[in-house]
Amino acid sequence: MIVTQVTSSSSSAVEGDDPFLADARLALAEANLPSLLAAMVHLTGDRSLLEGRFRPRDMRGPGDHDSAGLDPELQDEVRALALEILVGVASGKTPALQPLTADEVLEILSLSLDEEVPSAQAGMLAEELGAVSRATPVFDETARERIPSVLVVGAGFSGLCAAIRLKEAGVPYTMIERRPDLGGTWYDNTYPGCGVDTPIHLYSFSFAQRSDWPRYFAKQGDVSDYLTKVAADLDISPRIRFGTELVEAAWDEAAQVWNVRLEGPEGPRAEQYPIVISAVGLFNQPSTPEIDGLEGFAGPVAHTAAWDPSIELTGKRVAVIGTGASAMQFVPAIADRAQHVTIFQRSAQWIIPNPNTERLVPEGQKFLMDHFPGYLGWYRLRHAWNFGDRLHPMLRIDDTWEDQERSINADNERHRAFLTRYISRQLAARPELIDVCVPTYPPYGKRPLLDHGWFVSLVRDDVTLVPHGVTKVEGDTVVASDGTSYEADVIVLATGFRTLDVLGTMSVTGRDGESLRDAWGADDARAYLGMTVPHFPNFFILYGPNTNAGHGGSHVMSVEMQVRYVLQAIGQLVESEATSIEVRPDVFEAYNAELDVALEGSIWTHEGMTNYYRNSAGRIVTNIPWTNAEYWHRTRTLDPSDFVFGRGEGVRS
Repeated sequence: MIVTQVTSSSSSAVEGDDPFLADARLALAEANLPSLLAAMVHLTGDRSLLEGRFRPRDMRGPGDHDSAGLDPELQDEVRALALEILVGVASGKTPALQPLTADEVLEILSLSLDEEVPSAQAGMLAEELGAVSRATPVFDETARERIPSVLVVGAGFSGLCAAIRLKEAGVPYTMIERRPDLGGTWYDNTYPGCGVDTPIHLYSFSFAQRSDWPRYFAKQGDVSDYLTKVAADLDISPRIRFGTELVEAAWDEAAQVWNVRLEGPEGPRAEQYPIVISAVGLFNQPSTPEIDGLEGFAGPVAHTAAWDPSIELTGKRVAVIGTGASAMQFVPAIADRAQHVTIFQRSAQWIIPNPNTERLVPEGQKFLMDHFPGYLGWYRLRHAWNFGDRLHPMLRIDDTWEDQERSINADNERHRAFLTRYISRQLAARPELIDVCVPTYPPYGKRPLLDHGWFVSLVRDDVTLVPHGVTKVEGDTVVASDGTSYEADVIVLATGFRTLDVLGTMSVTGRDGESLRDAWGADDARAYLGMTVPHFPNFFILYGPNTNAGHGGSHVMSVEMQVRYVLQAIGQLVESEATSIEVRPDVFEAYNAELDVALEGSIWTHEGMTNYYRNSAGRIVTNIPWTNAEYWHRTRTLDPSDFVFGRGEGVRS
């Protein structure tokens, strides 16, 4: 590795400021020093920048830890060194980013975090940084005649990722989207305050990173604009048929194709595709509660996932039913303009603080992400660990832990104590709300939520928290389960999605005439690696059952892993000259048996709460029990022996 000697004295190249240098100095004053130091090592090869007196320290707790725990004098030295490097980059004198192995990525990341990241993470994180390729197969001209065409259903993150990789590979595809525009979840959800709960620099494609995000946790419009730009830049948009929905797909064994029925602007349409990829995900069907009298409510009623922007909230009495992720964002966004907000809470939620939730990204940060090679990648990579697998141990049940009602292991208990203190401090002005807002179940039993101003809203005089669900609506009055009544002009249903009804909007019939609905039942979807099911050849599911990382991490990272696996399956068809690929039943059964055993040891089986992960029989349907890195290892390379290949005319091998 090349080592560039960097001195702490001001370079002569820095003298005589120009606008770039002035901007650079201002930017470095706002730098995230752990990410900056990692990028400096990546550029220079000089490990002493992280191993000596500049080594970050005191990196625990929420937030980005921009100072790296260094004294002000040391911070200034780091910035001076970084300025010299930046000048060298601008003048072409500093070498490009040095090649790194996966182990070297892990070593640099661990130093920048002041924490040893497990070796099992190396490959996944090196790919996420771009130091190791996450490439998918690309077919040359000699294979053109053997490449099957693909129908991609859905144009959200998953569908766009599939389309981009199919295009790169040279695979012909058709993409349909039932909505009038792309974005999926980020098209549907437009309620006030809607945004991401994962740092946006992480919640984006590894191959299409953006340096100028306006917020650390982007709002819906920014995410939607990002997807639109990615689709346009990579020439995907012209290939999408909007307003078109897959109603039915049936496998034709003789022809080795899927016969599909589409509903679109031209009416019903029958088409055939050798391969179908579902990219509709888990969050596409709003869950609407059955409440007596709701249909007779005099005012507007809207679900957060089907928001009507014409609804007037200013000066209105707004009743919010539910306290999940959408309510956490919606209430703070409208509390200062509604006359009164009444929130109906069936159960309390664990809410996690982060100082960046509502912060704008400083211009200096954007400058460095744009001009300092490696800075954005390392900033993103630190989030990949901190918001991902670092949290996984908190979710595993320790059978020897005594107080299983409140927490499930020592890490989980420390987190419970930290969050309880946080809630108590936030509600100090309204101490009567503390017991109502501190959950009785262990942290992470339900989806972890970020504080977007929730507690600030709860202590307002014009906000009422009702610690009960809703039983009925009478005229303009909402009646809670304890019998108390509250007048309202608008009712907002923040009641989430029908996540257990996987692919519930379409009918899919496999090789033996059995439908997916019959195979799964109403709420027990299963798939091998979350992607493929026996007797359903050439049918792949993105963000399917047991692929949701309930402990944390980026959904986009997981989807990129899945798309690579699907492209490998298509590659196997092309190389073997087969016409279909289908997971073996014994492989499917063994995987799901292993999955269920692992899930039994997870917090989501805890009896102290309900969640949208668990079906009527108590099985976890949506979440994966393993780390993101474990899923990466399992999906990195497709094993052909796990599959049966069809070769037409009923021949299978």
